[in-house]
Amino acid sequence: MKRDILINASPRETRVAILEDDQLVELLVDRPDARRMVGDVYLGKVEAVLPGIQAAFVNIGTDKAAFLHASDLVFDEDEDPDEPDEDDDEDEAPDAPPKKTGGRRRKEAPPIQDVLKKGQDLLVQVSKEPISTKGPRVTAQVSLAGRFLVYMPHASRVGVSRKISERDQRRKLKEMAGAVLPPDEGGVIVRTVSEDASQETFGRELSTLMNNWKRIKRKTRFMRAPALIHQETSLTRGLVRDLFSDKVDSLVVDSKAVFHEIQEYLKGIAADELAERVKLYEEPVPLFDKYDIETEIRDLFKRRCDLPSGGYLIIEPTEALVSVDVNSGRFVGKKDPEKTSLKTNVEAAREVARQLRLRDVGGIIVCDFIDMETQSNRDRVLQELRQALSRDRARTKAYQVSDLGLIEMTRQRVRQSHLQSMTAPCPTCAGTGRIFTPETVLRRMERSVKRMASEGKRDPLMVRLHPETALHVLTEEQDLVRKLEKTVGFTLELRDDPLLKPDEFKLVVKGAGRDVTDQYAVA
Repeated sequence: MKRDILINASPRETRVAILEDDQLVELLVDRPDARRMVGDVYLGKVEAVLPGIQAAFVNIGTDKAAFLHASDLVFDEDEDPDEPDEDDDEDEAPDAPPKKTGGRRRKEAPPIQDVLKKGQDLLVQVSKEPISTKGPRVTAQVSLAGRFLVYMPHASRVGVSRKISERDQRRKLKEMAGAVLPPDEGGVIVRTVSEDASQETFGRELSTLMNNWKRIKRKTRFMRAPALIHQETSLTRGLVRDLFSDKVDSLVVDSKAVFHEIQEYLKGIAADELAERVKLYEEPVPLFDKYDIETEIRDLFKRRCDLPSGGYLIIEPTEALVSVDVNSGRFVGKKDPEKTSLKTNVEAAREVARQLRLRDVGGIIVCDFIDMETQSNRDRVLQELRQALSRDRARTKAYQVSDLGLIEMTRQRVRQSHLQSMTAPCPTCAGTGRIFTPETVLRRMERSVKRMASEGKRDPLMVRLHPETALHVLTEEQDLVRKLEKTVGFTLELRDDPLLKPDEFKLVVKGAGRDVTDQYAVA
C-alpha cells in the first residue's frame, strides 16, 4: 500500500494529512489556542475523593478538574502477584498511557480512599483531553514515548506492540529490550517501528527516556501544584516519531522551518534513509490543493457521505453515540436484491472505517447496514469492516451483527472529534439543525400577545419579526394583525428586523420603547 504524509504548516495552524493509495484517511490539526494535551505530565492537587465511584478529581490547572479512576493509580508490585502470559499483547500507547501497571492482570484495585487524600499532591499524565462537558482524564501510571520504546517507570516487564505479529520477531525484540533495561528501573513496550532496530539503538533511547523521567521527578520537588511538569512533543515531531518509517513512501512539507526540524530529528536518530523521503514543497499552488484534498476536508462535517456504487452513508453524532445509516440510494443492482445489499454493505464497511479515522470519531458507534438474509453475507461485511479498521491507529473493536441487524463498535477516544473542535453549535438552532417555521413563530407571537392582554395591558405594541416571517404574513396571512387587534383590544404594528434570528420575534411597547418579550414569550 502506498502511504504519503502531507504537512501544511503556518504560524497559526498545522495540518497533517495521511494518504493511503492517494486517498485521504486521516487528518490531524494543531492550533496554538487548542493545544494537544495527551501525554503531558502535571503535578496536580487532589480536590475530591469519591469512594462511591472509586475516582478522584485532580486540579491540574485546566478549566475543569481532571478525572482519575482508581484503576489508574500506581500500586506496589506485591499487591498483584499474577504474572502475565509469555506472549501477552501490549499497546504501545503513544496517545494513551497504559492502564495496567507492568501489563499485569489486576484483579481489583484497593479502595481509592485508602490511597488518596484531599489536598494531596500527585504526579499524573493526561490520557484523554477534555471532551464536551467533561474535563481531562489522567493516570498516575506515567509513560514516556520514544521512537522505538515506551518507557513506563512504574512497570516491571517488557511488552511488544500487538501490531508485531510474527512470534519469533516478538521474542527477539523482547529479549533485546530486556537486555538494556536495568533491574527494578521500570518497564518498556517495544513499538511497531522497532522491527529493524538494534539493541544499541534500544539502549541509547532508553537512556534518554530514563533521564527524562529523572528530570520530571526533580522538577516536582520545587514546583507548586498545579503545574505542567513535562510537555509532549509537537504534533509534527510526534508524528515523525510515531508514524514515519520505511512503510511511508514520502513526507511532503510546505514550511522550511518544519522541514529543517524534521531533518534534524531524523539525523539525531540516524535515519538517513528516511531523510531522503522528506521533500520540501515550494510550488505556488497550495500543497493540499495540489493533492486535491481540500474538498474532502470541507466534506468532513457533512451528514451524507456518498459511496462509489451510488449508495450513501448518513453519519449522525449524538451525545451518547454516533449512528451510521447505510442506504442503497440510486444503486438498485440488476436482479438479485441480496447481491445488491451485499455490494453496498461491503463498500459501506470500508467507507465507515475511513470516515471514523478521517473525522476522528470516538466512543460508541452503531452501524445500521442494509438487511441481508444469509449469515455468510453478514459475516463477510463484518470481516470487511474489521479488516478496514485494522489500519486504524486508534484501538477499535467491532462486535457481531445484532438481532436487529446492527453492528456495534467502539473506537478509542482521546480528544474531541474534528466536528467538536472545528465547529460551534448554531446560535439559532443550538445544534439541533432545526428551527421553527414562520407559521410556528407567528403562533408563538400570537400566544404571547394574548398573554399580555390577559393581564390588562392595553399599550400599543410593536412586533418585530425576521424578514422571512414578515414576508409570510404579507403573502399568506394578510388579515393576521386585524384579527389579533380585535381579540386583544389594542393596536399592533409589524416590522421586519434583519438582525433577528429566523425563528425569533420581539415585543416592544411603543410609548416606552420597552422590550417585554422575555416577560410574555413563554412558548
